[in-house]
Amino acid sequence: MKQLIHVILAAAALLGLCACADETIGVSITDNVSSIIEDSSFVITGHSVLNDRVQMRTSTKMLGALSAAGFGTIKAEAVTMWMPSMNIDTAGIKPANIDSCRLILKLPYTNGFTGDSVAPMRLNVYRLNKPLPNPIYSDFDPAGYYDSSDLLASEAYSPCSGTVQTLESYVTGTLVMDTVRTISIPVPTQLGRDLLNAYVADPSRFASPKSFAEVFPGIYISNSYGSGHLVNIKSTEMEVYYHRHVVLNDSTEVDSAYNQTYLASTPEIVSNNIIKFDIDDAVTSMVNSGEAIIAAPAGYEVQVHFPIQDIIDKYQANVGKSQSLINSLSLTLPASVPVTQYGIMPPTYLLMVKTSKKDQFINGDSLANNKDSFYAIYDPVLKQYQFTGLRSYLLNIINNQGGIATQDDMDFTITPVDVTNYTYQAGYSYYYGATPTSTVTKISPMVSRPALVRLLLDKAKIKMTYSKQIVE
Repeated sequence: MKQLIHVILAAAALLGLCACADETIGVSITDNVSSIIEDSSFVITGHSVLNDRVQMRTSTKMLGALSAAGFGTIKAEAVTMWMPSMNIDTAGIKPANIDSCRLILKLPYTNGFTGDSVAPMRLNVYRLNKPLPNPIYSDFDPAGYYDSSDLLASEAYSPCSGTVQTLESYVTGTLVMDTVRTISIPVPTQLGRDLLNAYVADPSRFASPKSFAEVFPGIYISNSYGSGHLVNIKSTEMEVYYHRHVVLNDSTEVDSAYNQTYLASTPEIVSNNIIKFDIDDAVTSMVNSGEAIIAAPAGYEVQVHFPIQDIIDKYQANVGKSQSLINSLSLTLPASVPVTQYGIMPPTYLLMVKTSKKDQFINGDSLANNKDSFYAIYDPVLKQYQFTGLRSYLLNIINNQGGIATQDDMDFTITPVDVTNYTYQAGYSYYYGATPTSTVTKISPMVSRPALVRLLLDKAKIKMTYSKQIVE
């Protein structure tokens, strides 16, 4: 009886394998031999290419000027239109109640800058005179979009000059804390009063960025003095401060102070970093010698030839008519960090996308789909990037293209990106508490900080794992 049970279980296991297989040649419950194969014999090749014109598609801004030996000299400025508030507080508020108006730049408290934290620098803020073009790129010239006489503010700043704030917000009912360093820049009080008047006259003009652009097209933030650091601005807002006369009781009247964010720079509106990057001779020399160099922002990316046809051919030759199951396909890219002044670090994320689809990916604000686009996170301990989701890419060619890869399937571009994650509490355990879960919501060209890395393609490892079952 026990032997019969064992036979039934073995047959059930074999049927389950066949049901999950990517290619099957029939079902059998005869004797068989199973094996798992790992193949890492494939070679990836590539070279660096200049990528000095980037469509940013992000509300993150980089500002400042930095010269770092072994990396290069960067000057970063920014332009942005506005997402207006649709509900401005008007109860008992007249233009005279507006006390001040400030441009608020928020930097991450950790890793919010690169360079010398105390280097004194100055920024200028100009009012735009017309809406920005769309699409807009990192080589955008703001001339013609502002007048130098329309200066809203000029302020000295440094990364350590900001005020530290802990912000609280609720995400799906969970309190989320975020510590930032805030640089507060006074702008004319009259701007706040003009915005209030415009809203009272016609609230519909604040209903969308397009209609609001007729009221206030946006701002241009330039670096007018100094060099020594680049700051990463994660949030740009226009804050209006005002007071309201409040009657507490028959004998007590007071003026209470309030503030409201009238405007913000968000991913939905046109925003851009203007990048001027003079790459260091040391980096250029590495590129000219054939090294695969990634430099950001608006610097170098790497184009590679991925040997997918070799992988398919070897796999099919090996499995023949055997039942088989492809378990995984991954790419590991070892990396080294060139020595630079200020210790410029590698990009946190790399995107590998079919070269023919790169512009479509960036312009369409896409997410990696593991068929023609993938992303990897830098591992500072192992000093490598690992792309693990290539199985769907392989199966698509086998199942939908008869195992024949086109040139388009083999040509990829590896470029530095910023990845935005949405973190929420997926569940609650009595013993472990809430379980945080993170979902990628945006992938955009990297402008969060300067970055540099050498990809060691000659040491790269493409690993395919599959199982095959020989029916005897």
